Parts: sequence; structure tokens; C-alpha cells
Amino acid sequence: MEKRVIKKDALAGIIKNISKEMPVYAPVQEEDNVLFKVLEEGMEPLVTYANTKNAPKNFFFPQTETMMKFFRTERGRELSEVVEDSADAVLFGVRPCDARSFVLLDNVFDDPKYRDPYYISRREKTIIVSLACVHPPYTTCFCTSVGGHPVSSEGSDLLLTDLGDVYLAEFLTPKGEQLLKKMGDLEAADEALDTRKNDIYEQSEKEIKSHIPAKEIKPWLDENFENPFWDTIHKSCLACGTCTYLCPTCHCFDITDEVKGGEGKRIRSWDTCMSWLFTVETSGHNPRTSQKQRWRQRLMHKFKYFVDNYNAIACVGCGRCVINCPVNIDIRKIVTDISKL
Repeated sequence: MEKRVIKKDALAGIIKNISKEMPVYAPVQEEDNVLFKVLEEGMEPLVTYANTKNAPKNFFFPQTETMMKFFRTERGRELSEVVEDSADAVLFGVRPCDARSFVLLDNVFDDPKYRDPYYISRREKTIIVSLACVHPPYTTCFCTSVGGHPVSSEGSDLLLTDLGDVYLAEFLTPKGEQLLKKMGDLEAADEALDTRKNDIYEQSEKEIKSHIPAKEIKPWLDENFENPFWDTIHKSCLACGTCTYLCPTCHCFDITDEVKGGEGKRIRSWDTCMSWLFTVETSGHNPRTSQKQRWRQRLMHKFKYFVDNYNAIACVGCGRCVINCPVNIDIRKIVTDISKL
């Protein structure tokens, strides 16, 4: 593994130079929010920030995408598959929790039996550059409770760790090493920097103040689908879907056909299990008629069903759902309450 040193004041310039050669998606300030956006002329990538409002999953799994087109011709209906010829790109400034979400999403979209060509095409051609959380930014962060770490390299091709005056750049994969060639002549890192990084690794873990028994509740979930507890957690929920749309690991979608004249297209769009429409069948029957059932599904999916299928919790502890819920539903409290049962 290659390790280099990047001066603090040089990093933003290096990223902007790379953006002249290939698309770079990076955190930028937009009014009161920090969002991942493609860098354009005059835009400044942020290298010091807490976390973005939007999770970066939409670069591999877009909010809306066309999967297929169809046409009416004299010979009948003709189909045309749409798989974008994705260009090489860089996703810069990803926090370790979000980088880890890509590994979890790979289980769904790159399963040996069911491989999603749309997701895979973008994933294979994108270089992930992560910024370690030297000081975890929010009291709502709980990555260590779900298998993550604020200085984890999981899911990254290149990990940058702020050591005060410089960044330690660890080129973790062949894709990451490709980027090394575009960064100019960087000084090699010595053992002293490794030692400093190890100290930061331990200290950053201690700074995570929110801990939940996320790995301990599955046995209860296995046996308590009809427990009265489920009557208590949903009552203030507005079914707005904020938690699912901002979540780095939620991956539910709907597929619709749009037709105009003799042409049409099949579109995949994000969907949310918080919505009444999510489970409406063609007959009009809805097997989940209450918000109780929908909230139970959300929690069971993350902490039971995903664990059953992939031996991992479908949550990275970023805290976005906690911060942004308009009625202050806190998944950490729900998991803790279940553990007490």
C-alpha cells in the first residue's frame, strides 16, 4: 500500500486540478447545506466540514434513472436497453460511514445471482476518496455500534487522515493508486506519521459518545413480530420519508413506465417503506395499512432481515435520520428500548 503526505493547503488545489481531467463529485457549500455536487469552474471543494446533508449513494444509485426505452414500430414493439457508458470519476470527501455504506449496498446490487448493471457500471469506474473523522462531528454519530469506525478505510480507495499540518494519504486499492499519478510528486510517508495516525484512530473512537446495542437486539426481533412494543414507536411519524431518502443504505425503489405517443421509457425511482403507496398491490389491497407496520418493517429490515441475508446491519451510524426527522424520532432510542425488553 502506497502512503504519501499531502500538505493541508495543497489538497483543495489538487482536487480542482483533477476535476479538469475527469468528473469530481465533492462536498460544496450550498446556502445552509453541504451537498455532494459535481465540481464546476469556480466551485470550491470543502476539506473541512462535518458531513453532507445528502448521502453519496445517489452517484451509484440515482434518485431517478431510465432503465429501458421502448418504441412502437410497424413490426411491433421494440425495446432498447439503457446502460450508461459511465466515465471514470472521483467521489471526494466521503466520510468513513458513507464509504462503508457502499460495501453494504454492494451486497444488494452486486450479488452473484442478481447483478445490477446500472449500479455496477458506475461503481467500478468511480474512485472513492474518504476523509477520516479525526474528531467525530456530531453527538448523533454512532458508527462504532454498527461495525464502523471514524477512521475506517472500509469502502475507500484512498483514505486521507488529517494529522494537523498535513494529510496522510493511504492509497488502498489499484483504483486509488491510479489517482496517485494525477496528484503530482508527493512525499513518501514515514513511520512517525503512521504512529500519529494510530493515536488518532484510538482517540477518535473514544470521542464517539453515542452507543447503542445494535448487535444485541436481533434475537428479540426474531421472536417478537407481534409484540405490543410495535404499537408505541410510530405514533408521531409523519410518513414523510426523510429518514429513508437521506439514509446511505436505504435502497428501495419503484419502477414505472411513462408513455407518450409511440415512445416510452421505464424509470426506476427511489421509494420509501414509510409511504402507504409502497405496498399497494395492483388489486388495490395493501398488506401494510398502518404506520405501525411500516415502521416495524424499516427497523426489521435494518436490524434483522439484512442481517439474515448478508450478516451485516443495514445502518452505518451516520445519524442523518436522527438529525433531520421533523418529529424527533430517534432510532437509537428505539434500539435501546428494544434491548431492555
